[in-house]
Amino acid sequence: MDRSYFMQKFQETFGRVAADFASAPGRVELLGNHTDHQNGKVLAASVNLKIYAAFAPREDKKIELFSEGVGRISIQADELVPVVSEQNTSKALLRGIAKGFLDKTGAKELPYGFEAYIKTEVLMGSGLSSSAAFEVLIGRILNQLYVPKVAKEPLSDIDIAIVGQYAENKYFGKPCGLMDQMACSVGKIVYIDFQDPANPKVEQIAFDFEKAGYALCAIDSGASHDDLTEEYAAIPADMKKVANYFGKNTLREVDRGLLTPDQALFVGNRPLQRAKHFYAEMARVEEAAKALKENNIPAFLKNVNASGISSRDVLQNVVPASDPANTKYLDAMELVRSLLGEEGAVRINGGGFAGTILAFVPLSGLDSFKEKTESVLGKDSCHILQIES
Repeated sequence: MDRSYFMQKFQETFGRVAADFASAPGRVELLGNHTDHQNGKVLAASVNLKIYAAFAPREDKKIELFSEGVGRISIQADELVPVVSEQNTSKALLRGIAKGFLDKTGAKELPYGFEAYIKTEVLMGSGLSSSAAFEVLIGRILNQLYVPKVAKEPLSDIDIAIVGQYAENKYFGKPCGLMDQMACSVGKIVYIDFQDPANPKVEQIAFDFEKAGYALCAIDSGASHDDLTEEYAAIPADMKKVANYFGKNTLREVDRGLLTPDQALFVGNRPLQRAKHFYAEMARVEEAAKALKENNIPAFLKNVNASGISSRDVLQNVVPASDPANTKYLDAMELVRSLLGEEGAVRINGGGFAGTILAFVPLSGLDSFKEKTESVLGKDSCHILQIES
């Protein structure tokens, strides 16, 4: 997107010249559905849909953002404690990222605020992680504004991701893992092992899906993320319940061989099934990463399809338990699966229940696939993505 557009919009909105410009990409989860919050392994990628901002420092302590399609939000740079009434809002994320930045850099305070004009291509509620992209964007703005003025060293890409997760967990009120933020911050295709969440192992993998004969598509299911926070929160809670049964905090610390069917009597059937998904998904991530490194696209697609089926049948994050008649997301997944037939692959993108579906579509049939998908799900429901190079 043209940088000059943002510079002009900033001046029109705030009546002065912007000092700098920043951006952050959205992400897709290639594999590893709900493994990150259990210190597991994931395969993700940043994509060409981004969030952008022009910004400039202020002389006072006010931080003010204007976002196209959303409006203005503002906080005070010296008022960074969590506010319960702000949960599930961008204001909560902004406050949390500012506090996380101070904690990570060791800076005592933000001596002045800033203004930013923001526009995003990352559709909210799409499963492309608009919130993580926003968090990374704000982290990058803070780096550009306050280093080396108040902090000696800028946050690394990994630290920006950790700050984003902190803001989402402690301020926004969503118990997410670290995968979304890490994919947006580090970029490209990344294989991440969260066994030590404070120091995750990150490996970038070079792979060109287009050269392999496939397009990466995000299909808007038409199902909304509204009122689904409890559904998402129940997944890590269920997995933690199983881990706690064995005296551990996360499933990564539990030997898979210890799981037996009779344990459903103690932890419940759904938590036990979700734990089984975790271990199987970890193995799929490893196999898929190996397949990409070896340029073995059939093996990669096999694991993607298996992940989609496991999310539906074992993890159970396709149809909301609170609204079993709401099959909109399931119906969209089955539509995509039927259009692909024996070719390509389809799986959940992100937390599940709503948003987008990820599909790997043979280039030879891409135009037909897009046309047929949009004839059912609506115009522009099929987004052809490019992984950042």
